[in-house]
Amino acid sequence: MVEENSKNENGKEKNSLVKIQLDELVEIKTGEYKGKKAKVIQVRDNSVIVELGLKTKAGEPVLTVVNHKNYKKLNK
Repeated sequence: MVEENSKNENGKEKNSLVKIQLDELVEIKTGEYKGKKAKVIQVRDNSVIVELGLKTKAGEPVLTVVNHKNYKKLNK
């Protein structure tokens, strides 16, 4: 779990508690990758960066950014 202190546009400090951790699995709820399962590789303030798999020809990971409201955390 990541807890971050930051300031909003009024200059007041706000605490945001993101309930997702690295290497957890999520299911994407909207967009191009709707229904796909992915592994969290980085947690940001408003989103996570996930790895969807590997490109077959290049062998490189397929990454995308998903807003916190657009995924569902899966149980391991």
